[in-house]
Amino acid sequence: MRLSFAGLHFGEEPPLSGKGGSGTVFFTGCPLRCPFCQNYQISREGSGRYVDKYEFADILLKLQDAGAENINLVTPSHMLPSVSEYIDFAETQGLKLPAAWNSSGYETTEVIEHASSFIDIWLPDIKTLSSETAARIYGAPEYPEAAKAAVEQMVSAGSMEIDSEGRMLKGVIVRHLVLPGELESTRTVMRWFSENLYGRAMFSLMMQYTPVFIPGETKAVPQRQLEQSEFEKVVEWLDYYGIEDGFYQELVPGDSWLPDFNRHNPFSSPLSKVIWNFKEGFISR
Repeated sequence: MRLSFAGLHFGEEPPLSGKGGSGTVFFTGCPLRCPFCQNYQISREGSGRYVDKYEFADILLKLQDAGAENINLVTPSHMLPSVSEYIDFAETQGLKLPAAWNSSGYETTEVIEHASSFIDIWLPDIKTLSSETAARIYGAPEYPEAAKAAVEQMVSAGSMEIDSEGRMLKGVIVRHLVLPGELESTRTVMRWFSENLYGRAMFSLMMQYTPVFIPGETKAVPQRQLEQSEFEKVVEWLDYYGIEDGFYQELVPGDSWLPDFNRHNPFSSPLSKVIWNFKEGFISR
């Protein structure tokens, strides 16, 4: 298992962040490798280091002790065997928090079936449901069918459970990042969600797309952020498709919030509190 960062994150959806923050654990690598990934240093460039089950369990327990509402596993799919074994071990050491599977949606149903034995919350992206867009931008024309099957499997794994303080204990939040100039792709995702997952999952519309320079990337991606008119249009579609149970981001101009995993804390300080990073190990406060 190779990790880059672990900390309390306060920028997730409200049922995840709660009051204590989501206990995010960032894995090195990613099956999809989006050409605009804001976390490209870890998803594509390999920033991180190996940990054994003892250090992994210690990381999760320190997140729990720091007040984390959950353990948020970010892009864990390609490390499934180790994740399964290490989570089991952490539970024998006192881990009691619900575990969340945070991924690109580029999964097999077999992976989801296996992970269902130890995952409570599912946070899949649906990037696009157009095979043309998936091929052109992501280099994965099979992505739409894989993502739909994976998300259906996640939803079938269990019903939604929210506690009296609004914290998610079980359930699915489907995320979709709106790309500038690709609004029809967004509309297709929203229509599919409305027709297939309404009442079975929450929907989170993300407006944070920001151009990122990734060395060696050759795919053409949008070179601007969303315009106000695009933002207003997709928010209107939430009403049109009757999607009420979920969230959408406000527009945030600029790129000052972008993470840098070479820093002590990759995220802006109001958004997160670092517990462990791959260069320094555990951070004492």
